[in-house]
Amino acid sequence: MLSNEHSNIVLLKEIAELLNEETEMIPMLQGALRKFLTGTKFETGWIFFIDTKEKHQLLAYENLPTALEYGSCHQLQKGGCWCVSKYRNGELKKATNIIECQRIESAIDSKVDDYGGITHHATVALQSGQERFGLLNVATPYTVGFIDDELALLESVAFQMGSAIKRILLTKQEQEMALVQERNRLARDLHDSVNQLLFSVTLTARGGSELAEQPQVKATFREIQHLTQEALTEMRALIWQLRPKGLESGLIEGLKGYAEMLGLSLTTNVSGVIILPSRTEETLFRIAQEGLNNVRKHAGVQEAELFITVTPSDVLLVLKDEGGGFQMDSNVRLPSIGIQSMQDRARAARGSVDWVSEMEKGTEILIRLPY
Repeated sequence: MLSNEHSNIVLLKEIAELLNEETEMIPMLQGALRKFLTGTKFETGWIFFIDTKEKHQLLAYENLPTALEYGSCHQLQKGGCWCVSKYRNGELKKATNIIECQRIESAIDSKVDDYGGITHHATVALQSGQERFGLLNVATPYTVGFIDDELALLESVAFQMGSAIKRILLTKQEQEMALVQERNRLARDLHDSVNQLLFSVTLTARGGSELAEQPQVKATFREIQHLTQEALTEMRALIWQLRPKGLESGLIEGLKGYAEMLGLSLTTNVSGVIILPSRTEETLFRIAQEGLNNVRKHAGVQEAELFITVTPSDVLLVLKDEGGGFQMDSNVRLPSIGIQSMQDRARAARGSVDWVSEMEKGTEILIRLPY
């Protein structure tokens, strides 16, 4: 008995060290799960993250039988199950033996591959204090239930994981706050220095144009004034991108303000109630900013339409103009109009950007993000 307790303490220490060393969520959970399974009688496991809208996501798994791993873990990712239902209802107060698992039963019934003797599993909530993040599930072949000592060990590991998850989330939150502060500082510096200098050059060029007597000199000053005014508009747009002025009043008002700053008239159409996570809202704002920049620079028009449709799981934003359009060619990259930047931002948020355009028939950009 003492030997078993000692081995458990050593295992918990090793897992704690691994959790403290890792700074990325998925590698941390994957490594901790692997070490836990290696040091115990449990043989397979998987971790669900469950968000505030009660949607679950398979974040890590280890040594799954082929029936559960089949089709990118299709059986684990679809449908409902008792463990998630109990989690949502607040019934998982400690590590528990799940009598039936709908996901495992579906995998067995599908007969697509070997289920490896896995018919039941134990489950425990991952949490830190009162804040919950998801579930840790573990199983052993031909085992219906686990004894109290095994469940107590599972609970201890889940507590360690929950604390580590909280640490990483707080660290990322601090990093994001630091990034916002740096953006704000840079925006202030650009506004107070470069922006003011460009404005001064514009006034000087205007004065030079009015005072010059020779037509060639007058034309040169006017060209300087025009170019400086363009640079000033670009600088203001850059400052807006660094510090989204107006976004605090909502996505629609922020984009209307940005379009107005660019000299564009933006008509908006909204379907559904816009209550989006701040990160999703900012991603949409950044992508739509790039789209509005494209309208000003390339479309040859001063009007655009914005459509936003919100569903329970996705938000669709469409930006449309009736401008000159461009010829679509899948073999040619279009970095000059920011398509790559928009795709990268959407991909980072697990979304997509598509566009439809024809010469002299305008452009339509479609942005879809989950939330």
